[in-house]
Amino acid sequence: ANWAIQPRRHRLGAYKFNRPAAASSYGGHRPKKLRILMTQLTGIGIAAHDTVALSQSELAAIVADFPTLATPARDGGRLAYLDSAATSQKPNCVIDTVTEFYERSNGAAGRSTYELADRATAAWDDARAAVASFVDARPQQLVFTKNATEAINLVALGIGNASQGVAGGDGPLDLNLGAVDEILVTPAEHHANLVPWQILAQRTGAKLRWLELTPDGRIDTNPELLAQAINSRTRVVALTHVSNVTGAITDLEPILAAVRAQERKPVVVLDTCQSSAHLPLSFAQLASAGVDAICLSAHKMLGPTGIGALVATEELLYSLPPVLSGGSMIELVDMERSTYMAPPARFEAGTQPLAQAAGWHSAVDYLRELDLSRSMLNEHELTGQLLEGMNRVEGVRLLGPANTTQRLGVVAFEVEGVHPHDVGQVLDASGVAVRTGHHCAQPIHAHFGLRASTRVSLGVYSTPADVSQFLDALQNVRKYFNR
Repeated sequence: ANWAIQPRRHRLGAYKFNRPAAASSYGGHRPKKLRILMTQLTGIGIAAHDTVALSQSELAAIVADFPTLATPARDGGRLAYLDSAATSQKPNCVIDTVTEFYERSNGAAGRSTYELADRATAAWDDARAAVASFVDARPQQLVFTKNATEAINLVALGIGNASQGVAGGDGPLDLNLGAVDEILVTPAEHHANLVPWQILAQRTGAKLRWLELTPDGRIDTNPELLAQAINSRTRVVALTHVSNVTGAITDLEPILAAVRAQERKPVVVLDTCQSSAHLPLSFAQLASAGVDAICLSAHKMLGPTGIGALVATEELLYSLPPVLSGGSMIELVDMERSTYMAPPARFEAGTQPLAQAAGWHSAVDYLRELDLSRSMLNEHELTGQLLEGMNRVEGVRLLGPANTTQRLGVVAFEVEGVHPHDVGQVLDASGVAVRTGHHCAQPIHAHFGLRASTRVSLGVYSTPADVSQFLDALQNVRKYFNR
């Protein structure tokens, strides 16, 4: 059935579904100029916009906004922070906002009528609106979670609950999975977008399937393979927007085209943790193309730790029963049964991370003022500098695309004969901070025949000097171990 939404007044501005007089665009809608749309969403051709890269003086001013970047490295020298794919550094405005919240606005949001509580409630509501707007979504489409991992689990657990008859979902989607159904994932996923779907398959009896990867680690979008993988039995498609190992941007167009071609469209969950701090995302456009949900991680977007978000269509949110239960998500409770609030409150049980939400609001304001289209140009140039320099270092093998086409500044690599942890320690001794290990992505490492790697990743504050410092230090790794 087609459903429309109309506002219903309540303290969190929730929405309910009503049948429309005319058919809505939901379901089999095929947006015009899809190729142009997907080009914008994946960052391809972003430099074609009427914009210019950040100047050196502008970049220096940005670096000055991040106090941690001025912290001396272990050797007492300059710190080159190149681990932004793991967690971003925080600008002064975010740090100040969190501190100011605790000093002036710390109260019980949504639960009292005194002034501090009103300030806390306003900060919470304003943060929801700001973060939603940043990704071109409506406030009622955004559910705050403690991190992006919880956001993905919310969908997987909600579908599992629906499949087991848990009440509370009142939307239009049939989320009841069984043994005849299939869940489609990829080997390029962070464990947070793989393990929950493995567990859902175990709970429901559905079969877990996955797309293959190309030799350079991209998701293989061969039409014949997609036609086999996405079929009438496919109920969920979960995939990454940008790999946290290779930096490859997923070619969404052919995958979403195969999804929309199904009579019963699968639920599509897109992991946007790596892309949301680098690419100007539009959830409205993604949803029109067939994506049902994305996840966000505040600490990768210059914001605080301890908060993330699920951004999803109303159709999906209203169809999901509760996952966490308790205070704040209920309407009426007696000794035998309870009724639940409409989304997003239905999924926000308990006391929420209010100060973190206020800090995230400040972070997205900072990113908006920065203009991701401009910072993307700088990142593109730095990624080219990285790839060119690393290719010159003997014994270094890059994991992922060898050039800057359809990729972000996330570069994992292997140093022949040297364990990644040893690589990281040598780099740290030269003031360079990188990530070592499997990066919560063991299947894609297995694709490259490895158990772990070293990873360098860029942020909006990364500079040519950071890259040069890393490349100089990388030259010394094999020499240090006489390799």
